[in-house]
Amino acid sequence: MRGQIAMIGSLRGCLAAKRAPIIVLDCNGVGYEVETPMSTFLELPAVGEQLFIHTHLHVREDAQMLFGFASLEERALFRSLLKISGIGARLALAILSAMSEADFRRCIEYEDSASLVRIPGVGKKTAERLIIEMRDKFSHPLTRAPVAGGTAANPKTEAVDALVSLGYKLGEVNRLIGTMDLDGKSAEDIIRQALRQAAR
Repeated sequence: MRGQIAMIGSLRGCLAAKRAPIIVLDCNGVGYEVETPMSTFLELPAVGEQLFIHTHLHVREDAQMLFGFASLEERALFRSLLKISGIGARLALAILSAMSEADFRRCIEYEDSASLVRIPGVGKKTAERLIIEMRDKFSHPLTRAPVAGGTAANPKTEAVDALVSLGYKLGEVNRLIGTMDLDGKSAEDIIRQALRQAAR
């Protein structure tokens, strides 16, 4: 119907491609391009395998973007973040990529703004707003059921692109990755280690 947009709550299909943070999911011949947080991307199955993913269709005046999550809890947190003034889809994705739901909840409960401001795009005022507005939203622990792990080609380039897309400066990414031994590491391994170093 004109003026209405069909919501897409989940997708099941063959993982046709993945280049962090974007995947392409082939559902009966239709390829859906889906953007994922690193928490989901790092545990995806290999290309060619079946995947079920929870989705959120984000509609703007100039674009429609599809985001994918490994669990309903992760998607619920993403949607809660979008309701906060000043938090857009990109920043919400960066928050989910930088820490687990449980770690984010702990930051809110213990008013740990110092950990929140380490996330690209989150300044002191944004961290304080997150703590105030999210404080009453965690009545139970948030958990995420993992999906099977996988690997990707061109690991260093893919890892750099993924981290830059999350808001990290290229110089900072090069600093984080420059100290690593990359031999035999997949893009997911590099991203995971870089995020751990950035959180210190």
